[in-house]
Amino acid sequence: MSETTITDAAVGGAFPQIAAVGLGGLLVRFSDQLGEAANRAALAFRAEVALQGLAGVQELSTSLTGTFLRIDPLYPDVAGLCAQLQRLLDSRDWYAAPLPQGRRHLRIPCVIGGSHGPQWGDAVAASGLAEDQALASLTENRVRVLTIGFAPGQPYMGQLPPEWNIPRLSQLTPQVPAGALVIAIRQLIIFSAATPTGWRHIGQSAFRLFRPDAARPFALNPGDEVSIRPITAEEYENIRAQDRSGDGGAQIEVLA
Repeated sequence: MSETTITDAAVGGAFPQIAAVGLGGLLVRFSDQLGEAANRAALAFRAEVALQGLAGVQELSTSLTGTFLRIDPLYPDVAGLCAQLQRLLDSRDWYAAPLPQGRRHLRIPCVIGGSHGPQWGDAVAASGLAEDQALASLTENRVRVLTIGFAPGQPYMGQLPPEWNIPRLSQLTPQVPAGALVIAIRQLIIFSAATPTGWRHIGQSAFRLFRPDAARPFALNPGDEVSIRPITAEEYENIRAQDRSGDGGAQIEVLA
């Protein structure tokens, strides 16, 4: 891996790095700051570790910038496993690695602003864009599912252009509904359940992220790509009334 790639991807330390987490975990970190390259590396590395079927690894997941491995607590050679991981890290430039297979592009209908997105105006003002520019920026840029977290099936999606590097609110909104579209720090989230949030509530979808009775309980996976398709409040209500699949009117395309 080139020195330039490492410098661009990692701030405040040499990356990638392997760290122990508790008594039964290893975390392979590709950066200490969110960026496209670090997230790409985490997704690609997780896919390769899964493909290799390394002994002792019981579970794999990704964070925004790293790959977590849950290790069998009785596995006798964690040092040897770390050496295998290091050799794998040294084998290629993970920051430029192809994204894993099986990803999809979902165009998810959302009503933006109004009573369904009461903090849209505040978000637009924080971005410094005119409202029509803000809507175009939000809906014309695909975002990647960077990781799943906070609640079952809930995606952190990004990164949006730099003008959306807006902070969280200083006070919590007591509750937003399931399907709420929120924004902060160049990321979008669609909430999988009603919850309080410090992110700005800018829209609403009928997309159901957590489907506990389905063969695939989480509707999105890290690496999937999402586009927001703006709709009217009337269209949203019609989708919500008629949808039985949980897809909320989303169009789904297999990427690879």
